[in-house]
Amino acid sequence: MKRTIAMVLMLAAISAGCAESGPQALGSAPGSESPTPSASPTPSASTASPSPSPTRMMTYELWFNDDESLFVTHRTEPFTPAVAARAVDALLDGPTGAERGAGLDSSIDPGTHLLAVGISDGVATVSFDQAFTSEETPAIAVGSLSQVVFTLTQFDSIDAVLFQVEGDPLTNFGGYELDGAQRRADFADQLPWILVESPGIGERVSSPVTIAGTANVFEAVVSILILDQDGNTLASTFTMATCGTGCRGTYTTDVRYEVGTRQPGTIRVYEVSAMDGSAIHVVEIPVILTP
Repeated sequence: MKRTIAMVLMLAAISAGCAESGPQALGSAPGSESPTPSASPTPSASTASPSPSPTRMMTYELWFNDDESLFVTHRTEPFTPAVAARAVDALLDGPTGAERGAGLDSSIDPGTHLLAVGISDGVATVSFDQAFTSEETPAIAVGSLSQVVFTLTQFDSIDAVLFQVEGDPLTNFGGYELDGAQRRADFADQLPWILVESPGIGERVSSPVTIAGTANVFEAVVSILILDQDGNTLASTFTMATCGTGCRGTYTTDVRYEVGTRQPGTIRVYEVSAMDGSAIHVVEIPVILTP
């Protein structure tokens, strides 16, 4: 009887001890040191919510017209997986105000809407509504088609473009016969003698500024001027394209200049006439010059 009472008293003592302490931590993992008891930690910078990750950005080309020749410009915006469709939508939006001020326009009817873009085996099938072919003249047709082809074939996954209107194949546009998928080579004659790919219109630049593009000029010589806001020459130089006099080559060069204050300026790229030494095939890019 005494033994029974003792056991009951012992169990009661154990239960009371558990009730006082409540749930207990399991302690450190085997082989590690036991943690030292401490007060609850106060919030600190290390426990604050992490900063949001930077937005992933993308830059892509848009091909518009300048004096009836193709001209490339760029857009930078938050990344989207459907970048081909996004580029075509931006192309349909047309040049910005600054680009129009520099002389750019578009052959594509401003009321055109993109219906679909699909990519398979290097060919993009793009479908527009009826507005795309609303003005059927040879110049409009070639200009519109070339803008879309050059814009889409900038992407590694696209080599050629099949055109549709309302889902039906486009085989004739303003007298231009479309025989299957269209490639850049089909519109090579739409490129200007000198194409400036960098810097872009309205871009803020610093010295030295990288000037790059493609050209088909006499003896591959590409001449360059940098002008300040008053038209004064800050730099005068030339560079060589990788091909010339009947073939298109690439060129790139870094040009130094000096200005005291941030100001609008102009980068002028041109060919020197072999006949009289005058500037021909002139391309002017308005930029913001910084010291």
